[in-house]
Amino acid sequence: MAFTRLQAASFCSSSSSSSFRKIKPTLNASKLQSSGHLSFPRVIFDELNRRNGLQTFKPTSTHTEMNPNIGSNIRNCEAISSSKAMQELYTIMGIVADRAEMHKNIGAQRDNWNRLLLNSVNGMTLTGATMAGLAAVRGVGAPILALKLSASVLFLAATGILLVMNKIQPSQLAEEQRNASRLFKQLHEEIKITLALQNVTADHVKDVTEKVLALDKAYPLPLLGAMLDKFPANVEPAVWWPHDLKYSQPESGRRVERNGWNENLEKEMRGVLGVLKRKDEAEYVKLSKVVLKVNKVLAVCGPLFTGLAAVGSVLPFCGSWAAVFGAMATVVNSMEHGGQVGMVFEMYRDSAGFFSFMEESIESNLMEREADKRVNGELFELKMALLLGRSLSELRDLASSSTASSNLSSTTSQDEEEFASKLF
Repeated sequence: MAFTRLQAASFCSSSSSSSFRKIKPTLNASKLQSSGHLSFPRVIFDELNRRNGLQTFKPTSTHTEMNPNIGSNIRNCEAISSSKAMQELYTIMGIVADRAEMHKNIGAQRDNWNRLLLNSVNGMTLTGATMAGLAAVRGVGAPILALKLSASVLFLAATGILLVMNKIQPSQLAEEQRNASRLFKQLHEEIKITLALQNVTADHVKDVTEKVLALDKAYPLPLLGAMLDKFPANVEPAVWWPHDLKYSQPESGRRVERNGWNENLEKEMRGVLGVLKRKDEAEYVKLSKVVLKVNKVLAVCGPLFTGLAAVGSVLPFCGSWAAVFGAMATVVNSMEHGGQVGMVFEMYRDSAGFFSFMEESIESNLMEREADKRVNGELFELKMALLLGRSLSELRDLASSSTASSNLSSTTSQDEEEFASKLF
């Protein structure tokens, strides 16, 4: 009896061992297949089971077991990417805030340059004119020669300072920095809104980076090498945004009624776009050209008058003319730098750039085929109206009057057309 029990136990043990060896590869394969970290090919499982004389392993819950893991991994990757983009955007926001403060401080400094240099030049010119007049009255002698030489030195110094001032135009430099500071603050607020209301992506980071670089190019800080030409041959509106909005023209007759856009709103925006191009931008470009011509004449006359006064102060019987030229130079310098003609030119140029920016914003939205990729139509209409200082009803009236006037071929009707902006 004992021998029989021992034989049965031995048979059960060998039988279980044999079955374990047969099942073990299948269990291992199933574990590997269900693991979320390993992705074994299906062919390996089939070959492994075939060699052990088993049926092909057909997991019934492969997709249900693997899809959640894959989705979890994708969500983790997206979270990591979003976190990295958010960190980059926070870094850029700090740089933008620093840029705004930097332009503000440098703008105040250059405004001080304009006032201090103008006061110094006018003081030199008036003192030189007084000395030249006194020398002409008293006649010839050692004291008179000293007056003439002193007047000549003052006129020469004033001429040198005026050449530098007319080259760099401190009042225009100060206006550039004021505009840059305002635009950097505006960009800073846009970044804050993006961080608060949207899921930050790499596209947001790229877009903001391009805007920062475009602003740096439009309003450079250094004077040597990178300074904008203060007397350009062709007057063009200021550009401080990246030109990378290229969309294909939507199909004719296509009705867009999504994302707040419809056919009437598109027609309205085209009417506003026409007014901006015909009236506002063209008017401020024309004013910029007029102010630039005036500034060129004043920039030439100032050093010319002080130079003639310097020569006349040392020549005999020309002291009275030196005093006259000195007085004329004082008047011209006060008109140019005291009146900040360079600043007025930059203000008009930036105003033309503002309208050009609005035009490009409208065009980029109208040229986008898919309405979902546009800015929300109702929000965009409200923004355009407020930027132009109008209500929504006034903006629609402007668009309708623009459409009516554009259908007329007479120049008189277009000249009588109102401007789009009520702010400038």
